[in-house]
Amino acid sequence: MIGDLASEPSDIRLVYCPFADEEQARTIARTVVREQLAACANILAPVLSVFHWQGELSEQAEVPVLFKTALPQSKALVARIVHLHSYEEPAVLVLPVDYCPPSFRAWVFAQTLAVD
Repeated sequence: MIGDLASEPSDIRLVYCPFADEEQARTIARTVVREQLAACANILAPVLSVFHWQGELSEQAEVPVLFKTALPQSKALVARIVHLHSYEEPAVLVLPVDYCPPSFRAWVFAQTLAVD
């Protein structure tokens, strides 16, 4: 219920990024969670991405991942994903979370060692 959620916008972020395959998605997910840049990574089902790249229309199966992190860790998380990613230009998108339960916020901050 909305009444159970925090009354102020959240400082939790979802970071979305597609990877070339499940192995890379798992490897990077484990790395950034172990390094406490993300509290959790949800590896989703493969998707078909259609996009223009270097002047050509392309289609490629990809494995998207949603990372949950605290706002203070979001830039470091993005930088780490970009560094580890196999793509020349990975799509790493930081999405705001409008609201979340205070207990979930506290858990994310504790897992990422973000300064509260």
